This record gives sequence, C-alpha cells and structure tokens, in this order.
Amino acid sequence: MATDTHDVVVVGGGTAGCFAAATAAREGLDVVLLERKPAVEAGHIACGDAIKGASAFPDVIDREYLRSEAVSNGNVERAVFENPLSGDSLEVSFGDESGVVLDRKRYGEVLLEEVDRLGAEIRYETVVNDVVQDDDGRVTGVRAVRDGDARTAEADVVIDAGGALSILQDRADFSGATFDTTVNYRQCCSAYREILTVEEPVPWDDAIVFKPAEELGYLWYFPRTPTEINVGVGFQMTEDPMALVDALRNDLRERDEFRGATVEDKLGAALPTRRPYDSAVAPGYVAAGDAAGHVNPATGGGIAGAAKAGRWAGDAAVEAVTGGTVDEPSLWEYNRRVMTDFGKRFAAMDLYNVFGTAHDVEELAAVVAAMPGQQLVDALGRRGTADMGLRLQVETLLRTRGHWRLLYELYRVHRKAKDLKAVYDDYPTSPAGFEDWRADRDAIVRDVYGITGAEAKY
Repeated sequence: MATDTHDVVVVGGGTAGCFAAATAAREGLDVVLLERKPAVEAGHIACGDAIKGASAFPDVIDREYLRSEAVSNGNVERAVFENPLSGDSLEVSFGDESGVVLDRKRYGEVLLEEVDRLGAEIRYETVVNDVVQDDDGRVTGVRAVRDGDARTAEADVVIDAGGALSILQDRADFSGATFDTTVNYRQCCSAYREILTVEEPVPWDDAIVFKPAEELGYLWYFPRTPTEINVGVGFQMTEDPMALVDALRNDLRERDEFRGATVEDKLGAALPTRRPYDSAVAPGYVAAGDAAGHVNPATGGGIAGAAKAGRWAGDAAVEAVTGGTVDEPSLWEYNRRVMTDFGKRFAAMDLYNVFGTAHDVEELAAVVAAMPGQQLVDALGRRGTADMGLRLQVETLLRTRGHWRLLYELYRVHRKAKDLKAVYDDYPTSPAGFEDWRADRDAIVRDVYGITGAEAKY
C-alpha cells in the first residue's frame, strides 16, 4: 500500500473542506484534499442554495469572484411562511440583510478552484474508508482507494469534512477523547430537491418560500432566477418515513406557476438537524461542517456555518502543526470559536426542534402563524431566540386563542433557550472544564424534555 505524508489531510470537498484546505494552504502548509467525486461532478450537492449573503463567507477566498460566478439571485429581500391549514402567508422583510440564492454546483467549483489556487493538492475520485491511529489514539492519517489502488495519506492533522454520519467517525476510536459520540441517524433530516425551469417568471423571485410539511419537515421554494427554482422537501428522521418525491409533487400540483415546469436536476441527501457536536476535536483530528453538526436544526441551512467552521478548523490545524503538538488542548480553541459564535444559536434552535417533536403539524402551524414575523425570523435564524414587548405578547395571545397551553409551553422553552445560550457563551477554554460545562448544559436540556414531554434526543 502506497503511503504519502502531509501536514494536513482534508476529507471532503464541500464548503467546510474547501475553506479548511484553503486556509491551511494559504499559510504555507502541505495540504491534500481528498474528494470522492470526479472533477466534473465536484460541487454537485443537494442543497437549498439560499444564504444570507456572500459577504458572510470568510475572506480566505476571493469573495468577489465567488459572487460573480456563483450567485444567481442576489436580490432576496423577504421570506414567506405559508400556513398549510389556512392558506394564509406570513411575510417577513429581510431589511438591510438581503439574501442570495446560489448556483450550488458552480459555487462548489469555485471553492475548489480557490483551494487549488492557494496551493493545496486536490485528489478527485478518492474514496476514504478508514482512519489510521497510533497506540495512543492519535489520528495520524486516513486510508483510501483511488483508481482501484489502496493508499494511505499520513498527516499531523486530519480534518473531517466528509458530511453527515461520517464514515471516519464510525471507524475511529474516540473513547479516550472528548469528541462527541452521541450521534445517530435519528438526529438527521432526509431531504430531496429538484431544480425546475418554468415558462413564465414567478412573481416572488425576491423571496424564499417555506411551508410546513408532515413529519416535522418543510417544503421550500428558492428562486435561483425568475424562471429557475430550487424546490425541495425534508423530514426529521425521528418521525415516520415520508415519501419525499410524492410530497413535493403534490404541493407542486397546487401551484399554478409550476404548470409545465421542466426538471433540470434532482438529488437527495441527509443532513444533521441536531445541536453542534459538544467537542469536534480529538488528538490529530478536527471535524467541521455537516460532519460536526454545524447545521441550523430548524431550517437545515448549513453553508454559512460550514464556511466559518472550515476556516477555523484550518486555523486550528495551522496553529497546532506550527506549534509542534496536535493534542486536544492544542486544537481546543476551534471548539470554543464555534460554540460561542453560531454554535450557541444552533443549540438554542435545537430546543425548539425538540419542542416540535412533541406536537403535530396542525398545532405548530397555528402558533407559527400567530407569531410576529420578526420574532419568528430571530428564533429560527439570526439569534436562536426571540424577544417580544408587552404589546406583541398581548396581540399574540389574542391570535392564539385555543392554543394557550401550547403557547405557554413554547414560552417556557424560549426561556430555557436563552439560558442555554448563556451556557454556550461560557464554553470552557480547555478540556479541563468540559465535563462541568456539559453537566450545566444537560441540566437545561433535561428541563426541556420535562416541559415538552418529548423523547430524549441525545
């Protein structure tokens, strides 16, 4: 078996992997990125394609080039939440924070171009199937197959950006590390999306549209252009199996603007809808993006979090390699950066996800329809929690007559979500404080299980 040695091996050429490889290579490290797809297919990933804005990406890459090449709709100004029961819609303006919709394949291609430009080697058609660990449990490389030949890539640091339910995490022994091992498929979402071309421009090309679906899921309609729409549906794997294609088709039939539409592309995927990993590092090993639960558990959005995490994983690898030690304390700052940034918001949103598993879609749709729009956006995205003044509280109570028990339960979960964010703000600066921190966090989550009656998720 052939063996080669590098400073850093990155597994996976998605958002997190590309930002990690680009960051480490830019600082002069010897970096190899292993991608299972051929070059012609790289970047072709099932995704909703919508993000807040291209400026949210770390500046390790050429963001202007990315915008010019991959942003197909840069004028998303509002979100529309459709109520499947009443047929009413809740519209929320993005204000100054406009969103964009990407051409996901071209976006992925640009990221890989940037990885190459910054000096990392990319090996396409390379299927990684195992990790290499020394007698002390430190990850020292990965095993892979390329063109039928088995190869080993050794490295000081392995960055796992291999996606949800990473095979590397199944193969590694993390029993002596802090690395989170509470992961299972029931904490994921199964999703399916199509790219449709319609004959006439849709009247909502400045909006992203969401609609609650069965099994704690939702349908989405994201316009890449006025006539090219990313449409999709997903459901929580905690719930009963859902016929994704049928659910999407049934909804499309009810929308006049999609009559005569042509399917240009279709893909399915699994993505994590859980809190970020409590610790995503082990000796010689860092996980980022979907491979570390860096996805909004309420919406499934993962591009922005993966970009940040990839950048910080690359930074951690550079610091550890140049410092001459790759143990957990040397990589720990990566955990802290994630948890005190988007990690605390995603963890707070996960409590609303837990709340949702204890109720059916009719109840949830009634409460969502009654919530003030900006508070809904804050709860599901920007903040992970929402605040309402007295007047809004009274108005919401009047609109939710008949659902006050559920609203009070949601209020109690909201209070716990705020407490949880404070705990994440105090994420420890070293592994020494990890177990005490986790005990504080777990106490809040147990309270939420008690409030909602939901089954334990972790």
